[in-house]
Amino acid sequence: MADLKMPEINSVIVAGNLTRDPIFRQTTNGTPVVNFSIASNRKYRDANNLWQEEVCYVGVVAWNKLADSCMNRLKKGSAVLIDGELQSHIFKNDDGMSRNIVEIKARRIQFLNKRVPLDNSQANTASVQHDDESCIVEDDSFDKFLTSEESQLLKEQPTQGLEG
Repeated sequence: MADLKMPEINSVIVAGNLTRDPIFRQTTNGTPVVNFSIASNRKYRDANNLWQEEVCYVGVVAWNKLADSCMNRLKKGSAVLIDGELQSHIFKNDDGMSRNIVEIKARRIQFLNKRVPLDNSQANTASVQHDDESCIVEDDSFDKFLTSEESQLLKEQPTQGLEG
């Protein structure tokens, strides 16, 4: 029997609302990074034909230009559509137990709310006054891991489902 190669696919798309304000940091070399979590709801009918709702909480990390955009656009309750990949890491908590964390490394984020200033100092800027539609921001750091053929394929494919 021929050897089968497992496809290398790691892609996630999820929409939800931020559960708390994002946490912004910079790495020791100055790279911006933001962490936040979203709640994604699913409604369904149970065996008694009654509507039920489940909530899935998902952690998200964004880097570079994407992190900067999140810093200016997101707060608790903001609606977002995240396109990215799952990543995991293991760490030891305070009592010495190992924990495995799985989160989404954002590749693209679509901000679904109208842009409102996060503080009064931004209230009179033209970008705030005219930016009423949702906005998509991409992390271009993913491109460095692609072959030239993969990069070309991405440029040829439309971003269906992510544009408002």
